[in-house]
Amino acid sequence: MIALDEVRWNEQGLVPVIAQDVDGRVLMLAYADREALQASMETGAMHYWSRSRGRLWKKGETSGHVQRVQSLHLDCDGDTVLARVEQTGPACHTGSATCFGDEPSTILDELWRVFERRRAQSSEDSYVARLLGDERRLRQKVGEEAIEVALEADDEALAREAADLVFHLLVLLFARQRPWSDVLTELARRRPR
Repeated sequence: MIALDEVRWNEQGLVPVIAQDVDGRVLMLAYADREALQASMETGAMHYWSRSRGRLWKKGETSGHVQRVQSLHLDCDGDTVLARVEQTGPACHTGSATCFGDEPSTILDELWRVFERRRAQSSEDSYVARLLGDERRLRQKVGEEAIEVALEADDEALAREAADLVFHLLVLLFARQRPWSDVLTELARRRPR
């Protein structure tokens, strides 16, 4: 977390805050005063200063789309805060995932959509559907792929084997209804302080 005495507040007693999801997406830019940052650190939920309403507000207080604080960092000049957060629902009041519009899909987003389509298919037509229909086999595949990664000595083959492992791990997470962001959140939680 940050030391509030090190923040360089502007003339209005505010500092810009860039909210970034644990998956790396920039979600929004807002402003915070000392009270908002203090509340964010104390409660674990992001608070901002609403310039339009002239008051403190907790992100998601009406929508339920809260931001759980993972970490707060000052930039090199001390005049901007980077808030790494776990976003619940869309960040933007328009319903978009970010305030910068719909970002291009990542390969993980695309794979998740493929898994959703495959779940509806016959298992005879789709490898993913077969895996989703047999969680025991799916868990076994994750284990097999992990062993192949551990034993691979060739650097180029290692990347291919790692991709196989990540693919099967993603299918398992999908089957258990656990988004990849849960993994990123756990990694962020383990980040050395």
